[in-house]
Amino acid sequence: MKKSLIALAFGTLALGMSEFVMMGILPDIARSLGVSIPEAGHLISAYALGVCFGAPLTVLVARTRPLKHILLALTGLIILGNACAALSPNYWTLLAMRFVSGLPHGAFFGVGSIVAERVADKGRRAEAVSIMIAGMTVANLFGVPLGTTLSEVLSWRATFLLVGCWGLVVLLFVWRWVPQVGGLPDTGFKGQFRFFRKKAPWLLLGATLLGNGGVFCWYSYINPLLTRVAGFPEAGVSALMVLAGFGMFAGNLAGGRLSDRYTPGRVAAWAQGTICVALLLTFFCARVPWLAVALMCVCTTGLFAVSSPQQLLLLRHSEGGELLGAASVQVAFNLGNAIGAYCGGLPLEAGLGYEYPALIGAPFALAGFVLLTVFYRRYEPSGRRPLRHA
Repeated sequence: MKKSLIALAFGTLALGMSEFVMMGILPDIARSLGVSIPEAGHLISAYALGVCFGAPLTVLVARTRPLKHILLALTGLIILGNACAALSPNYWTLLAMRFVSGLPHGAFFGVGSIVAERVADKGRRAEAVSIMIAGMTVANLFGVPLGTTLSEVLSWRATFLLVGCWGLVVLLFVWRWVPQVGGLPDTGFKGQFRFFRKKAPWLLLGATLLGNGGVFCWYSYINPLLTRVAGFPEAGVSALMVLAGFGMFAGNLAGGRLSDRYTPGRVAAWAQGTICVALLLTFFCARVPWLAVALMCVCTTGLFAVSSPQQLLLLRHSEGGELLGAASVQVAFNLGNAIGAYCGGLPLEAGLGYEYPALIGAPFALAGFVLLTVFYRRYEPSGRRPLRHA
């Protein structure tokens, strides 16, 4: 495996911990800062909104700079945002720092995807992108449970401090292992947005936003679902998060390999359809402990089986605006997270049970499945070779 891809995966590991660790420590933060769990859920939304602002901001100020330099600057923001989050004295400061932590997320994935595709061996581009994204899944497999345990044993502040320290490791390896690849041609600021005139990117972005929104209606409140509905003890949540992370890890690798063999759109559509069914079953079966855990693993596997195909497809369908195109997947992903966390909290604020966010998420996931199905039937008719342009 190429060292450059490992360095990129280290970066997405930091981003994955920064983003997903909130699901495990949400109750601890709520208790510590004196807010309700739905209010604490806004910390997830703040991160997602930071992602949405950070990607176009990077295009505006850094599109002509060397890709490696952009990666180093973005890593510095990861360190800054999480270190300041660890020192936040109150809820509103932490909310602001979560926004700052989200700023480098989409841009790092955008630049990283371009670098991964350029250093990949012939015929293994989807696999190279999935290796980069694998850091996110390792974050859920090991980083998030570790962060949850730190929060339980020490404090949620120690969790954010851990992410900031890992950012220093990422900075070192990006500097040493990522090669100086050629910069992108400057098509001007407006030129970066021309690919939005095509229908294909909108289908992909809509599917990403709605599909991930459906998952995060449910996943944003996974901790109380497992403890208060399924009946697992608080001490067992970390182990269950390992299972969720394993599902993400397996789904990401499967999605990348299957996309190189079949078409990315087809793989993403079937994975999204599986998520929709799993969310519906979660609503009806959440009180059965083993079934709640099994469905959790199905959903997290599908979540990342969709991820690398979508990342690669946007890169292919954004000629002239590759940086913005690759980053826009993460914008849609995290905007979906924000919408999902908000919508998932609505039934809770109305006094309904913690299984209801899964029911709210199912129609979102269904809409994502429909859009991906339309995409692959229209733009990947052969079922084997993805088209280069819309």
